[in-house]
Amino acid sequence: MVAQRLVEALRARDADGTWRVSLFAEEPRKPYDRVALTSYFSARDAEELTLGDPALWDDPLVTLHRDCAVTSIDREAQTVTDRLGRVHAYDELVLATGSNAARPPIPGNELPGVFVYRTIDDVAALRGWVEEKRRSATTEGGWERPVRGAVIGGGLLGLEAAGALKALGAQATVVQFGTHLMDAQIDLGGGEALKRLINGMGIAVRCDTGTKELRVSRKTGHVGRLDFADGGRLDVDVVVLATGVRPRDELARAAGLAVGERGGAVVDLACRTEDEHVWAVGEVACLEGRCLGLVAPGYAMAEVVVDRLLGGEATFPGADTATKLKLQGVDVASFGDAHGRTEGAMELVWADPVAGVYKKLVLSDDARTLLGGVFVGDAAPYASLRPMLGTELPGDPGLFLLPEGSGGGVPSLELPDDATVCSCNNVSAGTIRSAVTEHACTDLAGVKACTRAGTSCGSCLPLVKKITTTELARAGVEVSNALCEHFDLSRAQLFDAVRVADLHTFSEIVRRFGRGVTAPVDESAATQGAVLVRDAGRGCDICKPTIASILASLGNGHVLDGEQATLQDTNDHVLANMQKDGTYSVVPRIPGGEITPDGLLVIGQVAKDFGLYTKITGGQRIDMFGARIEQLPHIWRRLVEHGFESGHAYGKSLRTVKSCVGSTWCRFGVQDSVGMAVELELRYRGLRSPHKIKLGVSGCARECAEARGKDVGVIATDKGWNVYVGGNGGFTPRHAQLLAEDLDDEALVRTVDRFLMYYVRTADRLQRTAAWVEDHEGGLDAIREVVVEDSLGIGADLDAAMARHVGDYEDEWRAVLEDPEKLRRFGSFVNAPAEPDPDLAYVTERGQIRPARADERAALEEARAAGLATVPAGPVVIAGTTLEVRR
Repeated sequence: MVAQRLVEALRARDADGTWRVSLFAEEPRKPYDRVALTSYFSARDAEELTLGDPALWDDPLVTLHRDCAVTSIDREAQTVTDRLGRVHAYDELVLATGSNAARPPIPGNELPGVFVYRTIDDVAALRGWVEEKRRSATTEGGWERPVRGAVIGGGLLGLEAAGALKALGAQATVVQFGTHLMDAQIDLGGGEALKRLINGMGIAVRCDTGTKELRVSRKTGHVGRLDFADGGRLDVDVVVLATGVRPRDELARAAGLAVGERGGAVVDLACRTEDEHVWAVGEVACLEGRCLGLVAPGYAMAEVVVDRLLGGEATFPGADTATKLKLQGVDVASFGDAHGRTEGAMELVWADPVAGVYKKLVLSDDARTLLGGVFVGDAAPYASLRPMLGTELPGDPGLFLLPEGSGGGVPSLELPDDATVCSCNNVSAGTIRSAVTEHACTDLAGVKACTRAGTSCGSCLPLVKKITTTELARAGVEVSNALCEHFDLSRAQLFDAVRVADLHTFSEIVRRFGRGVTAPVDESAATQGAVLVRDAGRGCDICKPTIASILASLGNGHVLDGEQATLQDTNDHVLANMQKDGTYSVVPRIPGGEITPDGLLVIGQVAKDFGLYTKITGGQRIDMFGARIEQLPHIWRRLVEHGFESGHAYGKSLRTVKSCVGSTWCRFGVQDSVGMAVELELRYRGLRSPHKIKLGVSGCARECAEARGKDVGVIATDKGWNVYVGGNGGFTPRHAQLLAEDLDDEALVRTVDRFLMYYVRTADRLQRTAAWVEDHEGGLDAIREVVVEDSLGIGADLDAAMARHVGDYEDEWRAVLEDPEKLRRFGSFVNAPAEPDPDLAYVTERGQIRPARADERAALEEARAAGLATVPAGPVVIAGTTLEVRR
């Protein structure tokens, strides 16, 4: 990465073509984004990680030698020899050889199945190994057991590796020698909060644990077990070593250059070694006694060397050691003196263990100057605060830590022009502002192309967008509300465009309304209008699920039909909610919370037969947890046969309509709240929307159904129904506001129809109704004019759209059961049997599921015969040999 930056910067600044540069790469590919290496598991295309403009390598003054490592340096002759034996002369030589992943001196660290996590080839090998183990990990009874993975090292890379194992369908345990996770970046309090978040993802963590030996499995000849220094052990199928890196300084050593005590070619602040013609940048450079293992200081070194080659006097400006964990569902960031080691430093901490949030600011002894910070579970303040490092904070520092809605949240900061916003590329707030004011950039993509801000790790993008938007508004320029870089339209605009054009596939939509992603070829070409266009046909993680939602809202058929299946989010792919242990939950619809005794018996028997944990939800339904993917169709079939259907707990759609018992039973009830809740739920079931929606119906003003905490709340009065909208729970709970009052049944249904359909058509991506009402021009009053008074004349259109939804509804579970092609998606492996083995039992051992032993089966049968346990026809889980029947 650092070598690519050096070549790019040299060609951008050397307008006269003074220098010709050759880059020797050991890997067989162009320089790629190693920071985003984990994304290769999902991308599966190395080209997506390629750095910068590919046209750089077509420059006649640049030669890229791929798969061609340099093997020796002759400083006296000023030549290098490559692996093919060819000799190349140089005037100036830059070492950018980076680091190797460290292999700790643990016996067995070279066994098959033990991997490092450093290059695309490493990741590809790891993925291939896990996929092969998944294909072969079956018991003698034909049951597939999970692939057991361990990661030795609980730092940034170790946690990303654990997340990657989990994404590949393997179990993951992080083994950390230190007292807590990410101990180099965050303190003990943050480490404990991070551990809870990691555990919540279904990843086990063992801290204060030293690994004594990696032992071979006599059955496979591969790694099979970890033995720990405390006497513990862990059975494994794959191990990832993530215990740090070692600078690749072998060329420097062989050439007689000075190296640091812990390795690395020693350089001065100009990044020059003791040889005036040899430089070193990035992780191989030992500067002021240490090697810096982050991309930001490496990029800064590259810029220093380029400046020196062109006659400048630049020196290394210092290292920005800010870090941000890139693991989906876990928000962690730190910067500055995160451990509070500065003399006299004060620590201001906000901790909410229930919410999984830990935030800390390190301040000077007068509590004014920002020295550092740690954020776990909520890193929203990080982007704004990191550029303020070393400066005085405005107002009360505690306001930066308090959650939104409690009088806190990040106060508005006007960053000074010299504040660094993008540390990876050393881009200041002033540079971003000038991209808008001086270089006519009018959107985030333009600012990124002009300044390089946000083009590396991407953690600064929210702040870059905020500064860009503020500067555009200040200049009186209309701010773009484009959905993403592939569509200039907002979600609402795209919804209308797709509806009017009557398009039914992502391919049609992207061809009609999408655009390529453009970027200047280089600075000189940019002035001539030359651009590089990348195909937008594949879309991204923003536009694909958004379009999937739009098509579903417009009644485009089953979500797993044809091309639509490739657009869905994880849960929609399998019509069930994935849980932290990799299993799924099943939630049948129970309209209004009303259910017959027979229905309860069916759900209970299904849960019992499939060994599922049951839970009454807050929306008056029964959630069944612990189903494996191959069990889902069998569970659905049992439920569908008895009149149940999908509760859409997995989708951005209607979840539930909660009700009290109303006038049917309650002596205070004035309307039939149960009947109305059932009617509304059956009407809006399956309605796909920008975000999940929940309704509530209360039979009187006592509000037992908590209707004012719902997206749509209906409360009975003596005169009819009052309708409240825009309430919900979540991180920022909102009370719903009154939309209309004293409505009869027909007017109520029409009002809710129009409100929901208007929301579906005009809300932004992933925008809850509360935020939509607030952001809508004119607020609730304007929405009331449209929905109740039909001020836009679209009432009939909204009514017709809802009528089409009601008429076209089909149960998604039933549709899968009736379609053999869709059913194929729910096999655990290629040769899985069509029906599960009814005699197969499972036990839980150290958090992992395995088949029951013969003695356990016998003991269970004895317990059943004695009347101590009931054994259903399906799988049973026994806890050890204590015969506690869990499922």
